[in-house]
Amino acid sequence: MYNKIIKLIIAFGIIAFAIYQFTEGNIGNGIMYLLLSGIFIFLYFKNEFILLAFLRLRKQDFEGAKKWLNKIKNPSSALVKKQEGYYNYLHGIMVSQDNMNEAEKYFKKAISLGLSMDHDLAMAKLNLAGIAFSKRRKQEAQILLKEAEALDKRNILADQIKMFKQQMKKAAIPKQHYGQPTSARQNRRSRR
Repeated sequence: MYNKIIKLIIAFGIIAFAIYQFTEGNIGNGIMYLLLSGIFIFLYFKNEFILLAFLRLRKQDFEGAKKWLNKIKNPSSALVKKQEGYYNYLHGIMVSQDNMNEAEKYFKKAISLGLSMDHDLAMAKLNLAGIAFSKRRKQEAQILLKEAEALDKRNILADQIKMFKQQMKKAAIPKQHYGQPTSARQNRRSRR
């Protein structure tokens, strides 16, 4: 994996050579080198290991995704800010199966760094709402849920948000044991 600055240096070197090819009259070679430099510029903004980790996650291969993410040794120097956000977002998704505290840390860092797509940001906030609700921080969960709902403009997460709202309502209703009233006052009312 190349450092992000090395990718730019390689791209500008190839562009300079493409210009040289144009001046020499080799138009086809110059165009080919410009296209080649476009690959390095693309990989500056979209890290190759994060792209491969996303492909592994689409196939539900968490171990394969973790393997690709672990190849990024120093995310702050190897990635641009938004890609570092996606690095933390992916780690949060993978860790959320095992460790909620660590997943919360990753999702908060991903949100603070920024994610380029609104539905990814909505998914991160929805996961944070679930973690907050499981830790009995209901107000924080409701705020995060509203933010996630506002960010989900294309209704990609509409079903998950709806299910989460239903779970929050079920948790708010006190349960009665075997149809028995929960207090003495309710006992007296039922006798009358």
